[in-house]
Amino acid sequence: MSIDMKDLERRMEGAVASLKTEFSGLRTGRASVNLLDTVMVQAYGASTPLAQVASISVPEPRMLAVNVWDKTVVGAADKAIREAGLGLNPVMDGQNLRIPIPPLNEERRAELAKLAGKYAESARVAIRNVRRDGMDILKKMEKDGEISKDEQKSLEDDVQKLTDKIISSVDASVKSKEEEIMQV
Repeated sequence: MSIDMKDLERRMEGAVASLKTEFSGLRTGRASVNLLDTVMVQAYGASTPLAQVASISVPEPRMLAVNVWDKTVVGAADKAIREAGLGLNPVMDGQNLRIPIPPLNEERRAELAKLAGKYAESARVAIRNVRRDGMDILKKMEKDGEISKDEQKSLEDDVQKLTDKIISSVDASVKSKEEEIMQV
């Protein structure tokens, strides 16, 4: 048995990647193609991501344009966007949907900032769980005589440094996202 620092780092980075995915679904006052990543359209007898039935662009800072490739799916795409819980109301224009991004009120901004904080805390917990797994492996290795007490302490310091580095990147991400949300 040995400790694989690369595996621990990969697992911690997975929590950060998951956090960034959750952040992309948080609506700020600005248009972003990532805003519609979570929208699933009932098309061709299955639930399909919007990005697989249309192209999404940002023609203006507060406008999204969705060009649906198959005109039989336009209605389903419109419905999916309206029902996605993003507070968006698409305007149909032939095979295209134009989606104005309404400005956020102060209450909604505070709500979204709080949600961003919750997402970040979940990521921190996941990272600390990976750290705990690493520490448990090191304790077992020392107990089984595979490494000395000094080696254990040294490796525990490495695991802690890695954890601190990843958590500081989470903190920077949430701070940046909260600033973006609170920007008027």
